[in-house]
Amino acid sequence: MPGTSAPTSSRDVRRWRRLLADEQYEATVYRRLAQRRGGEEREVLLALAEAEGRHAAHWAALIEQSTGAPPRPGRPSTGLRLLALLAQRFGSVFVLALAQQAEGRSSYGSEPHATAAMAADEQVHGEVVRGLAARGRARVSGTFRAAVFGANDGLVSNLALVLGVAGAGTSTRVVLLTGVSGLLAGALSMAAGEYVSVRSQRELIAASAPAPHSPQVVGALDVDANELALVYRARGMAEAEAEQHAAEQLAALRGGRTVQGRGAAARPLSPSPGLGVPQEDDDGDDVVGSAWAAAGSSFAFFASGALVPVLPFLVGLEEGAALVTALVLVSLALLTTGAVVGVLSGGPLLPRGLRQLAIGLGAAAVTYLLGLLFGTAVG
Repeated sequence: MPGTSAPTSSRDVRRWRRLLADEQYEATVYRRLAQRRGGEEREVLLALAEAEGRHAAHWAALIEQSTGAPPRPGRPSTGLRLLALLAQRFGSVFVLALAQQAEGRSSYGSEPHATAAMAADEQVHGEVVRGLAARGRARVSGTFRAAVFGANDGLVSNLALVLGVAGAGTSTRVVLLTGVSGLLAGALSMAAGEYVSVRSQRELIAASAPAPHSPQVVGALDVDANELALVYRARGMAEAEAEQHAAEQLAALRGGRTVQGRGAAARPLSPSPGLGVPQEDDDGDDVVGSAWAAAGSSFAFFASGALVPVLPFLVGLEEGAALVTALVLVSLALLTTGAVVGVLSGGPLLPRGLRQLAIGLGAAAVTYLLGLLFGTAVG
């Protein structure tokens, strides 16, 4: 049934029209995201769009019932209009993270003309989008982590380096040379470290996977006395469950069929889910990412971040103006990287941006003061 009470003023109708527009835009966002995905994710997004369409129909019915005219949507929120545009152009994990925040701001819990089912729907939608966003974050976590932290490290470390050298009273030429040297040294160091880190992580995952020849030997095991159960127990299963799975696997092999088992999976020596070990067909790419991609993005983003405090000196500004310009540019960049992290983590944008700014400028200020002290002592 549409509504729980009759409207008392035209303000109610205006609010319903805005809610109608918001629901229509949310449905549009999910349909556009679905166009860029396939399989299960596409089906989930289309189901969300259908649910938002039902909510839109609720407000349309209330408007028509109250005005006696065809329902006309109002002006949607600026955030939703921007979200729909981003979904059409990009359809990335950023859009899902923003959609998660939008679902979390639903007012249906306090809206007198929204049904209890609609309020519950919005809470469930938030969890669904959270799950989709988490899958997206997992896919980009390795490369994205290297990119964001590479850019942030470049901004902070090179700004601190430039300010420290400038504080010691050196010439503009020396400051510029120091900044460029810091850019190259830091970018190469970050790339090398990221490559080794990701490569080592992949090697650890590979070391935990079953040996490729293991499934072939299972068929030759003795049915009554075999060590297959020990494999499952070594990976964390309880003794009784391990024995049961071993028996199922052997029986399946002798019957020429595959066990669609719980816990131990279908393959004889594939580790059980939930033990922190990937399945045979999961090499960790989604979570760990490529070592070369992580190194390349780390180099590029560190260099781009480290370039910002050097730019004013490269264009020929005097030292005082160059330092002020560098501080302004780096501050804006730190706010941006903090906001990006806030979007992807599902947190508020401004607090994350301000936190990033405070940390970066704090480190730079300490280095500048140390440069002043060093310059005074040497002088």
